[in-house]
Amino acid sequence: SYGTEIYQSHGPSGQYTHEFDGDELFYVDLGKKETVWRLPMFGDLTSFDPQGALSEIATSKHNLDILTRRSNFTPAINKVPEVTVFSKSPVVLG
Repeated sequence: SYGTEIYQSHGPSGQYTHEFDGDELFYVDLGKKETVWRLPMFGDLTSFDPQGALSEIATSKHNLDILTRRSNFTPAINKVPEVTVFSKSPVVLG
């Protein structure tokens, strides 16, 4: 069982999901501040306080802000990749 939290700088919010054996058990709707179970019966068996997810997302945002300041706010440079295509048979132009 493991949880995934994602926070990207270009979005106003993040994402928090919890999975087991590659299957999503639940995610936290950060806007509504509630746990959404993939199968509703899971919610009858156990619970998850969405405040835990909100706290972890806030920590991730804080850490990302620190890392961004330390990097002098330098954005990544997107380079166009060079591509070479090899055909299986001879190519005739025209």
